[in-house]
Parts: sequence; C-alpha cells; structure tokens
Amino acid sequence: MENKAQIIYFSHGGGPMPIIGEPSHQNMVDFMQKLPEIIRKPKAIIVISAHWEERVPTLLGGEAPSMFYDYYGFPAETYSVQYPAPGNPELAERTSALLQSAGLGADINTERGFDHGLFIPLLMMYPDADIPSIQLSLIKGLDAEKHLALGKALKPLLDEDILIIGSGFSFHNMGAFTFSIDGEIDERNDSFQNWLINVCTGEHPADERESMLSQWQNAPGARYCHPREEHLLPLHVCQAMAGTKAELVFHDYIAGKRSVAFLWR
Repeated sequence: MENKAQIIYFSHGGGPMPIIGEPSHQNMVDFMQKLPEIIRKPKAIIVISAHWEERVPTLLGGEAPSMFYDYYGFPAETYSVQYPAPGNPELAERTSALLQSAGLGADINTERGFDHGLFIPLLMMYPDADIPSIQLSLIKGLDAEKHLALGKALKPLLDEDILIIGSGFSFHNMGAFTFSIDGEIDERNDSFQNWLINVCTGEHPADERESMLSQWQNAPGARYCHPREEHLLPLHVCQAMAGTKAELVFHDYIAGKRSVAFLWR
C-alpha cells in the first residue's frame, strides 16, 4: 500500500529567530527537530505560506528556487542562510491544474524564491534539504471561504506521498508578543487557542468544522490574536483538504504566547 499524504499546520516562529537561538522559541525548535520522528519522510513537500499573497493561487515552479529573505532588521548572518532544496516543477504544474479545474484560477512563478515560511521550519525538520519542495500562495483579500475551497481543490493530492505544510502562526498579534521564556497568562489568546483546538480536534462533522472556520472572526479573542488573518488561513486550507479531525501535536509557548500545531495523517 502506497503512503498517503500527511498534512500539518504549525507556527513557524518570528522571522529567523528559531535558528539564531532566541530563547523564547526553544519549545518550537525542539518540536520542529523532533517532528520527522512522528511523520514519514515524504517524497515532496508543498508549503502554504503566510508570507505570499497573489490575485490567484500561485505556485513556485522553479527547478532550484533561490532564497527570499522576507524579514528585516536581523543579524547579517540571517541573510546568508541557505536551504538548497530542489523545486518540483512537475508537481507545481499538476497542482495548478487541480486549482484551475476547481474554478479557482492558478499561476506558476518560476522566479520567486523560498520565503522564511518554508526555509526556517524546513531547516529544522530536514536540514539536508533533500526533499523537492514548492510553495503555494494565499489569495489576496484573505477570504476564509476561498481558502477552504483551496483546500478542497487539493484533495486529489491526498493519494500521494506528499507533506502539505500550512506555515503560519496560531497567534499573530505582532504588538502583543512578550518573548517571555515561560509564557504568560493571556485570557484572550487562551480563549482563541482553545477554540481552535475544539474546532480541529473535536468530534464535529466536516461541514461543521468548515462553517466554524469560515466564521472564525466570531470566535473569542479572534481579532486580538489575528488583527490580519494571513497567518491563520493556511489552517483553513489544511483542514478543508484533510476533511477529518486533527491531532494536537504542539501546545506550548512561542515568543511568550500559547500556540498550537495540528497534524492530519
């Protein structure tokens, strides 16, 4: 029996902080380094990046993507980090065809490089950079329903030995991070993280999960945790693609705030 796709949504951390020893990211670093022990090594990786928005869903199509250092104000060495994983133009073409067949439109960009939503977590997970990897953009306007539809359009890939990564952050209020090593009580964040856990791991029919995610702004603490939702929407894509409940595989503090990660396999 062939291996099927695995899907994970996780919090990628603050820029390059996880790879430069920032103390409040240590829980996340430990998780990322151990993650390959609890999932199968895939034949290819698709990263849905919180750091890329296009008019239509767009895929990286280069054979050897360059590096795109989409962060600012960090030490000089963070702008020479390399993650020389090969691209996968064939997978990009097939994924584009799926999206077009679903009526979402699609494009392929052969020039853009890997952004930090890909290369930071993958440096910790697969430092050998030996797995062909591509990225998929979000859709401008950040409409929840469109990103649920995006996930459903990817369902044919469930039969392939691919790792789908929703690379975002379950808490992303830039002005509220405390960078406390032990974390601090934050009732609004606690309420939202608990809501996410219930939605993704609770006993709900698939259409009910999707309905809750489509109305995520009504959840307690929603707009406090996500003043702008680009770091949440990769979760919508992952959940709609999987169609089943997830496992809670990370539940700890990153940069002083409770964050979660979900795995579907």
